[in-house]
Amino acid sequence: MDALFLDIDGTLLEHQAHPEAVRVDDDLRNLLREASRRLDGALALITGRTIAMADRLFMPLELPVAGVYGLEMRLRPGGPVEGAEEPVLLTHIADTLSGRFSAIEGIYFERKGPVLAIHLRAARDRQEEVMAAAREALRDSADYRIEAGNAGFEILPVGTAKANAILRFMETPPFAGRNPVFIGDDTADESGFDCVNGLGGLSIRVKPNGPTAARAVLPDVAAVHDWIQGLVDWIGTKE
Repeated sequence: MDALFLDIDGTLLEHQAHPEAVRVDDDLRNLLREASRRLDGALALITGRTIAMADRLFMPLELPVAGVYGLEMRLRPGGPVEGAEEPVLLTHIADTLSGRFSAIEGIYFERKGPVLAIHLRAARDRQEEVMAAAREALRDSADYRIEAGNAGFEILPVGTAKANAILRFMETPPFAGRNPVFIGDDTADESGFDCVNGLGGLSIRVKPNGPTAARAVLPDVAAVHDWIQGLVDWIGTKE
């Protein structure tokens, strides 16, 4: 039996210029609820969003979630949330960068405790300038790294990776002993692909725009929904 791990933005939901602009419809909510039921609860969200943000999107559905790339964890619905605060260094970096760039239309700073996300989907022409400023701000720190994404980048602690969150889930019922499947769409998901490949599972990247460790590809978000529905239907034939 599979354990299913799903990224949110670009995988379950289409990217939007602002992270608060995305919406979850009842069809997707019901699909995930049924997939979780068929998998005996072995379905988790692995996301760069905070757990609070993920819960707001999918409410009233509550799932196991690794938020902020696993720096926040909720191993089971209704369980405690393990989290982390914004460190002093990142506060200084966030204040410096937002003070310089936040007035520019299309640039949005998202502070997520130990991670700072800079969204540039609506200001792609400023990406190199903002990233150069971030590199300068991090010049004397070996504790943080920059993770480039499809339309922006994030500053996060060195060693933070979705792979660590997947491994944590795989040690915990009902995920333990199952075949891991991870679907994602971004460079931040590559560590997760490597992880499930090493565990003998299935890695799937949505619409890759370059090399990927994923062993399968889906063309778009709609195809991800179809794939999950296919899994639900297939499990139904075995029950």
